[in-house]
Amino acid sequence: MNNFNDFNNSQVAKLPRHLRQFIVDQHYEKYTPVDQAVWRYVMRQNYSYLKQVAYYPYIKGLQSAGLSIEHIPDLQTMNDNLGKLGWGAVTVDGFIPPAAFMEYQAYRVLVIAADIRQINHIEYTPAPDIIHESAGHAPIIADPDYNNYLSYIGTIGAKAMFSAQDFELYEAIRNLSILKEAVAVNEVEIEKTEILLRKLADNLGEPSEMALLSRLHWWTVEYGLIGSLEDPKIYGAGLLSSIGESASCRNQEVKKIPYTIDTINYNYDITKPQPYLFVTETFQNLIDVLEQFADTMAFRRGGAESIKKAIACKNVATAVYSSGLQVSGLYTNMIVATPGDLNFIKTKSGTALAFANKQLEGHSKFYHKDGFSSPVGKLKGMDMPLENLSIEELKALGIAVDEKADFTFESGIHVQGLVTSILQREGKNILIVLEEATMKESAGNVLFQPEWGTYDMAIGEKIVSVFNGAADKDAFEEITYISPKQTQKIIYSNAMEELHEIYAKVRAIREQESMEEELPALFEFLKKDHPTDWLSALEILEITYHRKLFPDLEMQLRAYLLYKSEHVPELKKLITDGLYVIENPVNQLITE
Repeated sequence: MNNFNDFNNSQVAKLPRHLRQFIVDQHYEKYTPVDQAVWRYVMRQNYSYLKQVAYYPYIKGLQSAGLSIEHIPDLQTMNDNLGKLGWGAVTVDGFIPPAAFMEYQAYRVLVIAADIRQINHIEYTPAPDIIHESAGHAPIIADPDYNNYLSYIGTIGAKAMFSAQDFELYEAIRNLSILKEAVAVNEVEIEKTEILLRKLADNLGEPSEMALLSRLHWWTVEYGLIGSLEDPKIYGAGLLSSIGESASCRNQEVKKIPYTIDTINYNYDITKPQPYLFVTETFQNLIDVLEQFADTMAFRRGGAESIKKAIACKNVATAVYSSGLQVSGLYTNMIVATPGDLNFIKTKSGTALAFANKQLEGHSKFYHKDGFSSPVGKLKGMDMPLENLSIEELKALGIAVDEKADFTFESGIHVQGLVTSILQREGKNILIVLEEATMKESAGNVLFQPEWGTYDMAIGEKIVSVFNGAADKDAFEEITYISPKQTQKIIYSNAMEELHEIYAKVRAIREQESMEEELPALFEFLKKDHPTDWLSALEILEITYHRKLFPDLEMQLRAYLLYKSEHVPELKKLITDGLYVIENPVNQLITE
């Protein structure tokens, strides 16, 4: 795996351990000559069309990100260029969990799938690939308003609560994307996976924060339009990287809707072209809508409703007391008063305590291996919250180190025991440690007893925030979920290896402007041994057309390609568009 300092990119170097686990080597040498031709075809098509309809000057953005139309990008080159914009990039294996993807964006690092789509999916693939991630996301990073939004939605997304159903949906999406790009997969298996995916999407129940935020991300970062409803420009990476949908999305059949907070009510299907798209007037509007949504999230609202989300998540979450104490663990229970006031929280298994996202010494998940529980609220008869009392004020209440103390909370929960320490941070009491402690509800239900050992009582009038994951992820040794299903590595047949050699020779002839005499023989090999191929024939035609070579060969190539476009429906648009770009070439300056 790459050394993270090898990239000489400050954003990549800042990545914490729990995100680094997703990174894989790019292995540039694995890209075949066909892969390079697929990249070149898509990029030439994109520039030919997108220069008119993309929001940001597309080629300027490509150059700013270190991308070339001629070659699949090298990660080091991208990092050298993105670093100048305050961003970085890493390569990963296909889809990664949404929470991790969002957190990468918060660190201002682009996640780039190392694989590239197969030629039979050249127009669009549901799988993330290097065309989508680099040619889609990276060029618009140069726009400061947009890259601020991209980083900010990552920051918000990293805190979003998710549900167990979200994990199932993620697995189904990842599995489908792998199957779609695999070689010789049974179509029945793909159909079954698509049916399962739709079933899961339709039966998520109440969508989680992550599910709703994913919709905002999809309709902006992936499929966003900007400008007027009548003539919007493309900025979404899914559209910028799809030579099919970048054109079809402008049709009247695709409904254009103003982008507002109501967008969270629109789900999406990655297996189909989108029937509607959302148009924002400005990137500032994206941030405004995101702020509206963030105000509904657990990390800003806190309280019982947020702990309820943490319990439903069935994964590590962090509750933050008003004192600043952070409790990270698997939430299982809470006690709530009739009006909805939160009185008590409980976790199970390893739980860690932290302050300002730094784990407290002696309070790791190994120390609290059986979980953690504590009251929430003020002491009965006290106007001032316990966290705000000075040491002298605590003593006046009989709360002092090496003294027995009684705590009766407004909720009726009663705690008593020998105080052994009072932990403070930034002028607030955050934790009181007791021995020989008991804790009971007013009805007498036991919540803690002396035989269980030392009792660490959290201090705080309220739970002010709840968010996904641990507060100090690295100290918690949090291993983010990694799917057991990996993308499939293609093993090429002898025939395919021969085709790679043809593509490599055509590229060499084009770039070196020599060996043109081999072109007729290469075309004969194509017709005889690789009759389903079309892209190499198109590249040979490009050379003969621009260099005015072999007029008879040029006529044969045109006839061959036109015959294919008329008799193979799925090739008609690809060949027609390819011929257009040959006859209306992109400016040669953009390839440098």
